[in-house]
Amino acid sequence: MRSLERLTLAHLWVAFAAFTAACFLGVWQMWVRSPLSAPFSTPDHYFQSVTAHGVSMAYVLTTFFVMGFGYYVAETALKRPLPGKLWAWIGFWMGLFGVLLALVPILLNKASVLYTFYPPITASPLFYIGLVLVVAGSWIWCVLMIVSMGGWKRDNPGKPVPLAMFATVANAILWLWTTVGVAAEILFIVLPASLGWTQTVDVGLTRTLFSWTLHAIVYFWLIPSYIAFYTMAPEEAGGRLYSDMMGRLTFILFLVYSLPVGLHHLFMDPEHSTGFKFLQMSLTVLVAVPTLLTVFTISASMEIAGRLRGGTGLFGWIAALPWERPMVLATGLAFFMLWFGGGGGLINMSFGMNAMVHNTSWVTAHFHLIFGGTAVIMYFAIAYSIWPKLTGWRPADARLQRLQLWLWAIGMMVMTLPWHYLGLLGQWRRVATFDYSNPLIAPWGKWVVLSLIGGVILLISALLFVYNLWQHHRQEARQADTPQRYALALHQPHAVPAAFNGFRAWNWLVLFLMIAAYGYPIAQFLIDPPPAAVVHRVD
Repeated sequence: MRSLERLTLAHLWVAFAAFTAACFLGVWQMWVRSPLSAPFSTPDHYFQSVTAHGVSMAYVLTTFFVMGFGYYVAETALKRPLPGKLWAWIGFWMGLFGVLLALVPILLNKASVLYTFYPPITASPLFYIGLVLVVAGSWIWCVLMIVSMGGWKRDNPGKPVPLAMFATVANAILWLWTTVGVAAEILFIVLPASLGWTQTVDVGLTRTLFSWTLHAIVYFWLIPSYIAFYTMAPEEAGGRLYSDMMGRLTFILFLVYSLPVGLHHLFMDPEHSTGFKFLQMSLTVLVAVPTLLTVFTISASMEIAGRLRGGTGLFGWIAALPWERPMVLATGLAFFMLWFGGGGGLINMSFGMNAMVHNTSWVTAHFHLIFGGTAVIMYFAIAYSIWPKLTGWRPADARLQRLQLWLWAIGMMVMTLPWHYLGLLGQWRRVATFDYSNPLIAPWGKWVVLSLIGGVILLISALLFVYNLWQHHRQEARQADTPQRYALALHQPHAVPAAFNGFRAWNWLVLFLMIAAYGYPIAQFLIDPPPAAVVHRVD
């Protein structure tokens, strides 16, 4: 096994191990919130589980998957060895050590602060130090991606960077920008409080710094899925990418639009003026633009594939697509769930409607559909696509893979649609149990049980996914699989404008927008801080 395969598989197996554990925890949490009697059902255990679930999904699964897939793209798209493989392994072991370090206080119930931290509640210092190490390891990945693209551009002057690598570097730059907020919060406020160096915390400032990270991190999770949409799904479907330039524009807009919009998570916080909340709402509207561009471009790309396969009529191309291929099926299911998850997001971004659904199960449904629906199902498809190339063995048919994808999509919809409905009824989130003897709450019970059934289906799908991947390692490698192929555009560009072949100019625009969006609110906290909250340590 070559070094690339070892490096990629190490990252992806850590990611999927954390994912599997988190799925078990998620089902138990829904069980606890239901009218059914659940074992170990105490508030302490519940919030301990929610913390482990959130950290595993939001930080471990995503960071290690993005890194592993990024290394794979860097070699296969640029067709040259990855520079600094030693540094890549250092980043991996640093991140893994950080995960294990953060896991200790979680297991000891000394870090039940959820993955969003919620100061003035503070966890054990080991929890924060561990997460800092995970982020530091990912920064090494960011540098290696930028160096890889820079080296390729020097050796290929005037040529467009392959779209898959262009998107990967966009994600690396986005991650470097967005982690500044959470890093500042941890290093300068939360960690000193956890160590006992300070006795008070400026809650408004910590929430503002975390909001810097909280929305852009979603696009860090999503961009691998969009890489698959643009560069892998059209190839698997047997067609062409409709527009290479549209793809580059999409990833640039994700970088520019997703960073300065995090304050929309604080619409109900009293620390910020309505003027800045209106600015954030307006900026958040722009985030929908690259998603709409993607829906149009990928739909056109799939129509090309369907027409090439003999599809006729207005919609005949849809039936002609090779839905038996996991990548094509996953793309269709991801777009279906994106419709519901993205639609919920449009409601969340509106100040007036946000006031109605804020802190309810509606919000939980939204981010589970975006992350668990659109992002994670494409992680599955990417894994199914590249695993034969990493292990040298390909299953004779993909029936179990298709079954797993269908189970995931069905389970996600069965779980989240009741959450949307319950959110409209006012069911709050971040609550361990409900008093179902209360006549106002009792009608929620059947819908909570229905969402639990959806969670069980998701768990079955997750276990089947791990089984499908493990089959590759149980079989003897027969021969090297075909090289990774990325979709060619309908009109393959021989050159692209400099602004669409790098990120130097766009970083200045991001800097300007970040100052406009966060400069005044943060300066206001530093110059005229509100009364600080007393630190409360988790025992």
